[in-house]
Formats: sequence, structure tokens, C-alpha cells
Amino acid sequence: MSSPPASRVFPRVVAVVGPTATGKSDLSLALAEALGGEVVNADSMQLYRGMDIGTAKLPIAERRGVPHHLLDIWDVTEPAAVAEYQELARAAIDDILSRGRVALLVGGSGLYVQAVLEQFSFPGTSPEVRSALESSLAEAGPAVLHERLRGLDPAAAEAILPSNGRRIVRALEVIELTGRPFTASLPTSPRPFYDSVRIGVDRETAALDARIARRVDLMWEQGLVEEVAGLLPRGLREGRTAGRALGYQQAIDQLDGVCTASVARERTTAATRRFVRRQRSWFRRDASVRWLDGGADDLVESALRLVDLPVGAE
Repeated sequence: MSSPPASRVFPRVVAVVGPTATGKSDLSLALAEALGGEVVNADSMQLYRGMDIGTAKLPIAERRGVPHHLLDIWDVTEPAAVAEYQELARAAIDDILSRGRVALLVGGSGLYVQAVLEQFSFPGTSPEVRSALESSLAEAGPAVLHERLRGLDPAAAEAILPSNGRRIVRALEVIELTGRPFTASLPTSPRPFYDSVRIGVDRETAALDARIARRVDLMWEQGLVEEVAGLLPRGLREGRTAGRALGYQQAIDQLDGVCTASVARERTTAATRRFVRRQRSWFRRDASVRWLDGGADDLVESALRLVDLPVGAE
């Protein structure tokens, strides 16, 4: 693995972001090899142990010797916690930088990326308010709370999946505590926490739709349903975050006999395409993201130019 020339100054953090299935992982490996870098995961579902096939987590054998951080850190029963992730990711990045390496923050979870790269503090919490909302979630389900959120903060409802009960509850909690939309708690003119360059990877919609369909088919062929069956005894069904992940929720329905395998695949494909639209909406709001075509032949060279590394430098 080569290191960057000592005479050049690189951004402290290189972020590779964008929608699902655009090719972020492959690009991050190429950049890590060229820059002497290490990857810090920013995909919220890849944080979970045992959730490999449905999250397209790179097997160790396919990581080309590039160190990866913040994979497999939570049990499937753990609810996602952006504040905890922020602390862990910054610790990993600081360690990478302290060793003279380049940190690559890679993933499609926009809030996680923003929480790491920007001066970002989280609104407080109230056990009473949270408990009442969680009771409503248990009784009525996430779709009902999502409609409530849509009436109070349409922008937040657009960004949060209707099945993501935990994030819906958090958004409603912030609204109740602050009296303002949840999106108003997000920084509008953020100040950077790290010097960084943000590379966005996207593809033309029809091409990406086809890639998503192929990815979902491959998930089932590789054994997603068997993976899910193995995770159920470990609490996947009860996991408020993990159990509702794309593909996993549909595989649970298949195992429960709620739908057939073909219907589960179709629902996963459709849900993933809707999720991609939300990811695009989030990242396109960030004017600092420099977009590249994930299908371009010169993708790696273009990305290297963005971080000011001459093509072919050793």
C-alpha cells in the first residue's frame, strides 16, 4: 500500500458519500491504497454484528488489506445512537491521523457523516416524553407516528423512513422539547470539525435502479434469509433499528409466512429505491459535496484529483 508524497498536504478527512449501490466501497478501497488511508464506516446498518449480506458489508478477504473501523460494534438489539457513533468515529479518525495516515469516512448515512465532520451537538432528551412516544409507537406503529411527524415537520418526514420508529420518535421528541421542527435543530451554516473533502458518488437513475435490483437478487442468492434466521435468536426481531433495516424486515416477513420470497425481494427493491431518493435529497443539500459519476471509467482518477494527489503518484 503506497503512502502520499511527504511534500503534499492532504485534507485531514476524505469523505466518500452518496446513495446506496453507487460504488462507494470500491472507490474507498482505491483511494485508501493510493493515499495510504484507512476506512471509517459511516453506514448505520454496518455497525451491527452479523448483518453482513443485507448491508453489503465487505468481507475481510475483499478489503485488500485496508484497515476498516466501526464495523460490527453493536448487537442487533442495540438501538442506533448517532451521538455515540459521533464519539466513536472521531476517536477512530483521530487515531488514524495521529499515525500519519489518511482517514476515509465512507457511507450513505447522511446524519452520521454530518455529525462527525461538523460542529454538531444534539438536543437534550426527556425520559417522560420519550417514554410516552415509545408507548405510542408500540401501540400504533411507526406509520401513524410518521404521519404525525409529516404534519409537524414535512422535511424531517421526507428524510426519515416510515419504518424507522426510533428516528421518528427522536424527531417528535425534539419537536416537543424545543417547540421547533426537528430539522431546525440541524446546523444550517455548519462549521467544520475537521478539514475535509467530500466526494459524492452517484449514478443515473435507471442505471442505479438496475444495480439495486441486481444487489437485492444477490442478497437472496447469498443467503440473506438464512442470515436473518440466525439473527432472530439474537434479538433481531426486537431490535428497534436493526430489525427494520432494508431487506431484514422483508426477510423476517418471508420467514413468518407473511409474504413469499419473490414478494419480499420486490418490496426490498422498492424500499431501497425510495431510500436512495432520501439519500440523494440529504446529500444534494450539502454544497461542499463534489459529485462524481460512479460508472465513469476515470472515477478513481477524478477522485484523486479532488484530493490533490497526482494520478500515478507513489
